[in-house]
Amino acid sequence: MDGTGGSVGLVIGAASGVGRAVATDLAAQGTRVAVADVDPAGLAETVRLLEEWGHKPSAHTVDVTDTARVEELFDEAEEACGPLTAVVNAAGVLSTGPVTECTDRDWDRMLAVNATGVFAVGRAAARRMGPRGEGALVTVASNAAGVPRSGMAGYAASKAAAVAFTKSLGLELAPSGVRCNIVSPGSTDTPMLRAMTPDTGALVQGDPDRFKVGIPLGRLGRAEDVAEAVRFLLSDAARHITMHELYVDGGATLR
Repeated sequence: MDGTGGSVGLVIGAASGVGRAVATDLAAQGTRVAVADVDPAGLAETVRLLEEWGHKPSAHTVDVTDTARVEELFDEAEEACGPLTAVVNAAGVLSTGPVTECTDRDWDRMLAVNATGVFAVGRAAARRMGPRGEGALVTVASNAAGVPRSGMAGYAASKAAAVAFTKSLGLELAPSGVRCNIVSPGSTDTPMLRAMTPDTGALVQGDPDRFKVGIPLGRLGRAEDVAEAVRFLLSDAARHITMHELYVDGGATLR
């Protein structure tokens, strides 16, 4: 992918937040985009924005936990737009609270979307881009995958699985030239974050009682910050980068 009109991208989780920012960013660079999400209303708003800016995306409703539907999604996207050269999976769900209060339903849902969904998307991408010997995939994970987070054990576990899977997939696809990378945001100003806590200032300052470091750069991330990192890893500027996890968190993990 070189940012020209010849690139074809599929962005999953495009109804809001990071996924929407990725879709609009790629389209602005000349990529023909297909967008997908489980939320039809949010997806329709993303399509409206893209069309308002002169783009013509194809839109698809998908639940990434339905692995058969994910395969259909890839067929539909390629039929509508052409062979995919860029795939971004930004679908994700979050439930917070102590492990002792985490329900089976919450645990299963986070693993289903954040881990099984990444598997389904990665497998579908590999089945198509691998034989063609061209393409790049980016999984949007979380810095919680690499740093313990009080009250986020289930989420952290599901995102750690997504990271490990994506790196292993990248190793398998490396001989074909297809690259697989991860972008791991920290606290980013999205609807998901706002639903988790209205006190975003505390996220910037940190919370010693919960062993949480603040954000050294002194601000929340923007969805656009994450989108620009995704675009880089998809681009030819990152042609020699694969199996890499890029933290976009203002230094919150002190890495």
